Amino acid sequence: MTTQRIRALALCVFHHDGKILVNEAYDPVKQQTFFRPIGGGIEFGETSAQAVAREVQEELGLPITDVRLLGTLESLFTYAGTPGHEIVQVYDATFVEASVYELPHLNAQESNGAAFIAKWHSCASFTNESPLVPDGLYELLKKVSLLD
Repeated sequence: MTTQRIRALALCVFHHDGKILVNEAYDPVKQQTFFRPIGGGIEFGETSAQAVAREVQEELGLPITDVRLLGTLESLFTYAGTPGHEIVQVYDATFVEASVYELPHLNAQESNGAAFIAKWHSCASFTNESPLVPDGLYELLKKVSLLD
C-alpha cells in the first residue's frame, strides 16, 4: 500500500497569439481528455523556478528565459481512479529560440520515457468535458490576461 502525500509541482505556461502550449492526456476511468501545461515535480533542494526550467529542458530539450511566477494553486483530483493532491507553482516563461513559437507542435518525452506531443491550444479547446488542469488554472490565466 502506498502512502498518500501532497506533491509539489511546477508548471510552465508558454503563450503565443492567444494560445498556450499544453500536453493532451486521457483519464481511462473517467473516459475524459484533459490538458496540462509542461512541467512536473519539484525535487528536494531545488526551487520551483529551477524545477520548471529543468522539466522543460527534460521534456522538450529547450532552454527558457524570463521565468515569472503567476500564482499558486492547490489541486485535489482523481486520475485513473486514484486520488491526488498537489500544490502547483504556475510560471510563465519564454523559449530562448523564437522559432519554437512557429511550430504547430513539439515532440516531448516524460521522465519515464513516454513520448507525448505538446500543442498550442486556444481557450476554446478547454471545456468542462475536456478541461485545462489543474483546477483553477484557466481562471488564473484569464486573470493575468494570458487567455482571452
